[in-house]
Amino acid sequence: MGHGPAGVEPSGARDRRPVEAVVTTEPDGVEVVQRQRDACGLTHQPLLVLDAVRDLLDAHGIGEGPIAWQRIGAGQSNVTYLLRRGPRPPLPRSAHDMVREARIQQLVCREGLPVPEILAVCEDESVLGVPFYVMSALDGEVVTDSLPTALDSRSDRAAIGAVVVDILLRLHSVDVTHGELSAFGRPDGYLDRQVTRFAGLWSVNSRRELPLVDELAQWLSRHRPMSQRPALVHGDYRIGNLMFERIPPARVLAVLDWEMATLGDPLADLGYLTATWSEPGTMPTPLHLSPVTGLPGFATTADLTELYAAASALDLTPLPWYQTLALWKAAIFCEAMHTRWLDGERPGDEFAPALADGVPLLLEQALRHANEL
Repeated sequence: MGHGPAGVEPSGARDRRPVEAVVTTEPDGVEVVQRQRDACGLTHQPLLVLDAVRDLLDAHGIGEGPIAWQRIGAGQSNVTYLLRRGPRPPLPRSAHDMVREARIQQLVCREGLPVPEILAVCEDESVLGVPFYVMSALDGEVVTDSLPTALDSRSDRAAIGAVVVDILLRLHSVDVTHGELSAFGRPDGYLDRQVTRFAGLWSVNSRRELPLVDELAQWLSRHRPMSQRPALVHGDYRIGNLMFERIPPARVLAVLDWEMATLGDPLADLGYLTATWSEPGTMPTPLHLSPVTGLPGFATTADLTELYAAASALDLTPLPWYQTLALWKAAIFCEAMHTRWLDGERPGDEFAPALADGVPLLLEQALRHANEL
């Protein structure tokens, strides 16, 4: 974010409904305040402190003049004002690490992957209460409920699936055995750690008992496949985290939301992509955030799998296991959102209340994938 218009796009799981874009320079006294002292007496810590952000931008030579901001989304995890920050504290251990996320994007940019340019990183929590980073503004389209007219031909719809898979293959082809990226995770034991870690989070994140959480954890442990090779794993790879250029042919302008990126098993990304891809006949869950792909002409999950298989030497036989893992994990982190909403930590949230029913739906769909193996 620089001096002048900026954008707000909370990321992670997103509400399907668009939020009207409004550019403003006036603090609302709740989420945006002018000075830190203006936050005294507020129930919740503000998300933006304008004077503090202006000073940071000035120090990095980013723009000039008054700061404006624009809300362009209604996301559920981290918050993006063309600077990206975590949600209000308290934060789960190791979650919402904006400094790490910015560094990963800087490194994958060097590998030729399309990402926003990182302009500045602030590790000083006294500025906004959490670390954050500032990135360049990009003029593109994120596909959710509809397509821009310029990309809505039958051929463009078919091409989008191919482009989504092509970018994923490029991501998974990055060499992670040498250089700075090799320090961003431990591929050995990745799948074991995923199951163990998320199984332990349920009791922390929830106040209710859903037996399917434990049943699926045990199933995942018993049927865990052997990872075939290490790769950079995005962790939230879905069409809603890709920004497309506005003109045909379909091209990805940027891959967004690198919070969960690490080194691990590449099929974890393919499992997540296919488990959250909307197509006719699928049961919608809170993770089907781009329902437009269910329209005629779009690739199906089978098409996506075939495209990936054609360009990869990996055996995709165990893919249902990875799809099960994806939705089981999603149920657990969505439960955390719901619990924080119950605790009053997500005021004004319209997504979290629906997770009372949405989390069980995710678990039921995960079980369906498990039964396919």
